[in-house]
Amino acid sequence: MTTPNRPPAARTAAANAALSDAPVASTTWRFWLLVAVVVAADYITKALAVEHLVPRHMPHRVLGDVVRFTLAYNPGAAFGMHLGPASRWIFAGLSVVIVAVLLKATAELTRTSRLAAFGVPVIVGGAIGNLLDRIRLREGVVDFIDIGIGSTRFWTFNVADTAVTIGAVCLVIALWQEDNALQAAAKAEQEAAAKHGQSP
Repeated sequence: MTTPNRPPAARTAAANAALSDAPVASTTWRFWLLVAVVVAADYITKALAVEHLVPRHMPHRVLGDVVRFTLAYNPGAAFGMHLGPASRWIFAGLSVVIVAVLLKATAELTRTSRLAAFGVPVIVGGAIGNLLDRIRLREGVVDFIDIGIGSTRFWTFNVADTAVTIGAVCLVIALWQEDNALQAAAKAEQEAAAKHGQSP
């Protein structure tokens, strides 16, 4: 004998109950392992860049002129943002605040989305990687990945910046998926209610 399908409202309630038992990603060892991997990869690549890419601002070709390694130090934030002599500590403080807000704002989303559970620790790892540079280096954050064509080039960046970008894309997609799921559930509830109201 087959079990009759539960109505959408019952399925939604059951799904929400199951998800409420899932741990917030930041409370799991997988979250902090991923953070540690990103921080370690960023630290190691920066150390290699400082040791081998000398002198500063001299390009070393990797893939022709498109991808180069060029050692540079950024005392400001991403994309060359700079707030004067205090930039180092201002952006360090902002990094801590942003990470704290991110962890709180995405706590529930990381329960329900594997993509968010991956993206958030990747962002946190990247933020910590650049934060460590701001704390330990007077010159600023170590950058070395240099992409462009000829004189038209993107801002020099690093592994931490790449991690933050990848994590942000994952988070945006996770939010979009959640919004679509909520809209679909709401539509199903409305259709079920309308059908129930029309039944004799």
